[in-house]
Amino acid sequence: MKRAAALLLLLMAGCGLQPVYSGGSQGPSATILTGIDVPVIPEKSGYLVRQALLDRLPDASGERRYKLIVKLDDSLSGFGVRGDDSISRERRQLRARWQLVEDTSGAVLIDAVARSDAGIDIVSSEYAVIAAENAALERLSEEIAQQIIARVALFARSEAAR
Repeated sequence: MKRAAALLLLLMAGCGLQPVYSGGSQGPSATILTGIDVPVIPEKSGYLVRQALLDRLPDASGERRYKLIVKLDDSLSGFGVRGDDSISRERRQLRARWQLVEDTSGAVLIDAVARSDAGIDIVSSEYAVIAAENAALERLSEEIAQQIIARVALFARSEAAR
């Protein structure tokens, strides 16, 4: 059993995988993440995504060298029609087109898209449907923010390896 574990560790060491956040607060990922400014994003979905991004970014009182520009497309569409032609289910989609821009030069370092969607059951209570739509938007905002931060951290890691 010990030999198998040692062999597994030896094989993994040769694969070139490294932790994204290695180096702690002085590592390449943390250095870029602490230098990101997130401007205000319009509407409720923008507020939620911005807050989720700020929650994931390390606290920094220093200089902001990068700007994260996010444009959102929030859509809600009905499907699943009942016998009385009413909608039985909705699909909420949140799509973020985002760019990581160097503040001084204006160079676009990353231009990417993050997206997520959720299904919502339509019930007889209008209040319950509105609450479900809002809860779905909150979850989608968290997922979008997580995708963006993970992509920026990977970018930082790959830039440090060059």
